[in-house]
Amino acid sequence: MDKRLRIAGIVGAIVFSIIVLTSPDDPIPLPELPSEKLEDKFVEILAENLENPRSIAVVDDKIFVTQKNGEIRVVYNNELLDEPLATLRPADVFDGGLLGITTHPDFENNHFLYVFLTYQEDEILWNKIIKITESNNKLIDAITIFDKIPGSVFTNGGFLKFGPDGKLYVGTGTVSDSSHLPQDLDSLAGKILRLNDDGSIPKDNPYSNSPVYSLGFRNPQGITWDQIGNMYVVDLGPEKNDEINLIKAGKNFGWPEKECAGNELFEGAVMCYDPGIEPGGILFYSGDSISLEYFFIMTSLRASNLYQLDLQEGLKSQKSILSGVGRVRDVVQGTDGSLYVITSNTDGKGFPDRMDDKLLRILK
Repeated sequence: MDKRLRIAGIVGAIVFSIIVLTSPDDPIPLPELPSEKLEDKFVEILAENLENPRSIAVVDDKIFVTQKNGEIRVVYNNELLDEPLATLRPADVFDGGLLGITTHPDFENNHFLYVFLTYQEDEILWNKIIKITESNNKLIDAITIFDKIPGSVFTNGGFLKFGPDGKLYVGTGTVSDSSHLPQDLDSLAGKILRLNDDGSIPKDNPYSNSPVYSLGFRNPQGITWDQIGNMYVVDLGPEKNDEINLIKAGKNFGWPEKECAGNELFEGAVMCYDPGIEPGGILFYSGDSISLEYFFIMTSLRASNLYQLDLQEGLKSQKSILSGVGRVRDVVQGTDGSLYVITSNTDGKGFPDRMDDKLLRILK
């Protein structure tokens, strides 16, 4: 089977007008692949038939993909391995399970992976962070380094990434839309956490002896840093008011008291989507392999697009990089400057084709 195909982009403004006319309760149908070929759009399919993939981590010639059912799949030298790296036992809830994944900054030497897992104990949902040691695509060890993050059927957050400072940042969700735990500094719900790589609390965190870095979030889905170290987080609204926030240590972003803006007691969003587009992963592109007008890249589940945008110019800058593949959940940058993307058509909200879900590589 020829795994290479060319996919025509759809103009961002047209797609956004479709979003406005679509009910937030209705899933977005999988668009047909456009027949027109554009010379500057080249996409490679690296893996197919993934089962509800949630997050990607790329290091050298390996790509790790989490699946909601607890499997960590490995793409090695551009081929999906038959056997998972690990099979964990998550809770079977709608928007929980095995969620985020990231590699240690010194992965080449220590082979540490970190994952975010929803589980159930005594009929209560929790989330925890597991550090995994792998060797030759095999599991060597797995230990829990941080536990008892409140869990939810629908809003667990779940991203984790190492920042430029070498610390592990984790996004956690609220237990329900009526919960005020995101405003409670003694709770781990609805927060951005900052940890050392062993799960301990950094001494320079904004709150003494606390992993909390910032608070007031509903369902954070993606995190990135720009070229000067500014941190940005995507936070999903209930049906509208999806946010992109510029994160500052110790600041409160308002949920559930505030959405987007309008309350001076809380930080306002850099960008707000009303109606919502269900954004997922976000990335500040720092490579030179792909020609872009704007360097922030964001996936959208409900709008079924991979977008480029400028946070200073706002919605008028938003343009489609990739469309026609259905719901798009996560994006990361490879060491060669390529973009790696996973679709999310098997998550219960989309219309999967017989080869979904897919891991794609955007080459130029």
